[in-house]
Amino acid sequence: MSDKITFTIDGVEVKAAKGQTILQAADEAGIYIPRLCNMSGLIPYGSCRVCTVIVNGRPQSACTQPAAEGMIVENETEELLTHRKNIVDMLFVEGNHYCMSCEKSGNCELQALAYRFGIAAPKYPYMFPNRSVDATHPDIFIDRNRCILCARCVRASRDLDGKGVFEFVGRGPNKSIAVNANARLKDTNLDITDKAVDVCPVGAIIKKRVGFAVPIGQRKYDTKPIGSEIEAQNK
Repeated sequence: MSDKITFTIDGVEVKAAKGQTILQAADEAGIYIPRLCNMSGLIPYGSCRVCTVIVNGRPQSACTQPAAEGMIVENETEELLTHRKNIVDMLFVEGNHYCMSCEKSGNCELQALAYRFGIAAPKYPYMFPNRSVDATHPDIFIDRNRCILCARCVRASRDLDGKGVFEFVGRGPNKSIAVNANARLKDTNLDITDKAVDVCPVGAIIKKRVGFAVPIGQRKYDTKPIGSEIEAQNK
């Protein structure tokens, strides 16, 4: 008996090991499914919904849905593209993202997804929320204007660093990232070598004194679109 599961993504046959998610199997098959909150090495969270696919006619998050024998998965449809573009649009307008002056520009996954989806400017009105910046730590600063609440830093600090530096507070539009100190980032046990410092997909957590060490135009997504490293496996 084979220990592999067979299913299809947009009509392409995909093999998966038992226990793998749709996203993991797709990555191995060279099929890119967009994502923001998901990251290799972190427990799947399923919050951003950018990786939503249609499984046997019903929407599911590809990062949390286990692969099953014979399932039919739709990934590249006009409906899903519209859904993903709307999510990215809303993430831009719900924060204060100024790509031209952001140190993460060219390495930002949110920006890169916008480029991939052909978004030149969000269609929704900007909300311009009042969000705080904490630069009290000697090596790291947090700019909550750019936070998309993906929980990567929360999971990395808890599961990889064993510290629990970050957590969410508030609900709904008042939800924000907080730290394990009563006041400022400098009062936490966060260290520049922590995994949590390197997992942010946007420019919300930034290391000091390394800004623009890699010039604009030579960054990860400046020359190749996001997902191209996965799709290259199909060639």
